[in-house]
Amino acid sequence: MYQAKDFTVSTKGRGFTDITGEVQRVVADLGARQGLCTVFLHHTSASLLLCENADPDVRRDLESFFSRLVKDGDPLFVHDAEGPDDMPAHVRTVLTQNSLNIPVKDGAADLGTWQGVYVWEHRTSPHRRRVTVSVVG
Repeated sequence: MYQAKDFTVSTKGRGFTDITGEVQRVVADLGARQGLCTVFLHHTSASLLLCENADPDVRRDLESFFSRLVKDGDPLFVHDAEGPDDMPAHVRTVLTQNSLNIPVKDGAADLGTWQGVYVWEHRTSPHRRRVTVSVVG
């Protein structure tokens, strides 16, 4: 059995938006008791992250690291049609991921105790991002 459902996430600009609860709601709504859940982000300037959800310093440190690794306005980049964060956002996405696979157990995404699912916005401006959760079970 394959089922899928989309939802939209409004980001506040560069940073993390916790979507764990929405992913869990979709998995429950789809009704699979066991199987595999895929979370897919339909964008090239944001990513998905499976990360520690207890200490926000982890996400802050990740953002600090990526800010050092891929700088906005770097003269190396030619593609800047949408501003100095345009190509850096694409590089950040390529270095991370736009889909996650999570097991489904007892009707829920079987995340670890300290795991949360996040949209990691790489653009400095707010955006609306489309996410598809699909379940095979």
